[in-house]
Amino acid sequence: GLPPALPALPLELTVLYNSLLFTVGASDSAIKGEAEGICQGLLRVLEACGACGQNLGTEELWEKVLQEVTVEELQAPLHRLGALQAAWWLAASQLGSVAGLFQLLSTVEDPGRAHCSEGQNELLSMIKAWRVPPEGPSLPLVQSAKDLKEILCTAAAFLQGLQELEAGNFPTAFSLLQEAAGGFCSKNILAQIYTCLGCCAQRMGKPHTALQHLKRALQVDFQCLPALSHVAAVYHDLGESDAELQALTLLYEALGKSPPGAASSSPCFIMRTELLVHTPVLTSLLRHGHPSEVKYLLAQRCLQDGRVADAVEHYLDFLSLLQEGLQQQVPLDGSSVLPRIPEVFLEAASALEQAGRHQDAITVCEEVISRTTNLIPRVLRVEERLEQPESSLPGAELAGGLLSQKKESLCCLAWRAAGYLHQGWAWAKLGESKEAVTQFSREHLEDAVFRCGCLPVAENLQPEVEVLQKIRLLSLMGRGMQFLELGRNKEALLDFQHSLQISPGDPAAASCLVQALWKLNRKQEAAAQWQKFFQSSPGEDGQQQGQGRPLPLYLVSCQEQAVFPHSEPLARSIQDYLGAAAQDTPS
Repeated sequence: GLPPALPALPLELTVLYNSLLFTVGASDSAIKGEAEGICQGLLRVLEACGACGQNLGTEELWEKVLQEVTVEELQAPLHRLGALQAAWWLAASQLGSVAGLFQLLSTVEDPGRAHCSEGQNELLSMIKAWRVPPEGPSLPLVQSAKDLKEILCTAAAFLQGLQELEAGNFPTAFSLLQEAAGGFCSKNILAQIYTCLGCCAQRMGKPHTALQHLKRALQVDFQCLPALSHVAAVYHDLGESDAELQALTLLYEALGKSPPGAASSSPCFIMRTELLVHTPVLTSLLRHGHPSEVKYLLAQRCLQDGRVADAVEHYLDFLSLLQEGLQQQVPLDGSSVLPRIPEVFLEAASALEQAGRHQDAITVCEEVISRTTNLIPRVLRVEERLEQPESSLPGAELAGGLLSQKKESLCCLAWRAAGYLHQGWAWAKLGESKEAVTQFSREHLEDAVFRCGCLPVAENLQPEVEVLQKIRLLSLMGRGMQFLELGRNKEALLDFQHSLQISPGDPAAASCLVQALWKLNRKQEAAAQWQKFFQSSPGEDGQQQGQGRPLPLYLVSCQEQAVFPHSEPLARSIQDYLGAAAQDTPS
């Protein structure tokens, strides 16, 4: 409450500088908000010099103080306080304010030095151009202004690199992050910077450069688990499944031992780079996943790579994690890599089926069927309404809610249908063709879904309807193949004809259709269909297969099974038939 006295102001400003640093050290957490006391200190400086700064914002206050206060004894403490102000602004990502402040600080010292050369980063040039004031022997500092300047340079480069990375300006981001890596920081932050460099290189299409930086991050700080997570992602992009699975296994083991801490942080300085850099993009890049998510990735990658035994083990481990309360382990912000839980069950059933554990696959599918049946409405329409309310109209929000509800119902419908489909194939592999036919036949969905070919389907529902159509196709194929096993060739023929109506030109359905006709002794029709599908336009079938959205992982094994197993002997028989028919035809 005492009025400011000019001789005491250098000490007062130094005490303010030290107290702010002590406040930072006591909390040891990311800096947020305003630096309490700085504005009040600047107002006391102006008051002691006979000026007034009331009703001025922080930036205007700094400009007035640095331009009007010329007392030599106040320059060093004001400059140190200015550097501390810059730290608070950096933490708030107010880079323009920081640049303006250092422009003022450098101009006050030497009007000719505050200049940025072409090609240099303006903010970094401003900070580097600032001359650190000398420390007085009688006024000890908690942290020197020289160290603070180095930390500001590193934080400014790091922050700008992250901003450019988020904006997609990868070469600029890479250059700034390299600048930050050569700066003044702890091993913890250095590992984070190398991780960001790796991510940047990966997005630039340079996977091997990315691996170099990510491995450097792990060398600097072995607890930098986000780097290990990104290493697995790079190996996945490179198609190196062995290395990817090894990285994921190490990550899962590391997450299970103990939560990663900041043991590599340097305790030597109160103001540190990690207290200034805490942006959403950094949080996203440094996310390494929860153990359950990594376990799921291991299961998924093994299944995709054909490592069925390992996939089964990982899926069963993951399903056991569900019993332990998965909701407590997975973030609810939409950033999780986990698909919907019924899809995980279906993928597990696919793995069990491929491993020959057909009864277990049937049990897992029954869980999906029982959980989804009550969530499916008795009537579900998916056609597009002729009149859609505009987004600004009162009915738009209600329409959006109904569309979301229909989408969820279609998902439940697809999961239940896929459960029946997997059960059908499992019974078929057990040699129970009649039970397999029953399960394939249970997959009868609402007519509205399968009449969607003649009705315009709402665009937002198109992906779900396509999955349902694929399941329907695979179910008809499976049932038809079981009918062939049972000698019910006419019923098999009807299913294959229906399959080709759903997916015209499908080579597997065409092969089965030809086989059904051949078994019915309709050899001329079989030969004609064979020529139509496999001789007239061999390129079109492959093109047909490559169209559309990628197949869900839980359906891949079903599609692989829906292939006629004796196509080559059948083709030879048809060729022999056609050859004999050609000889019998008079020239």
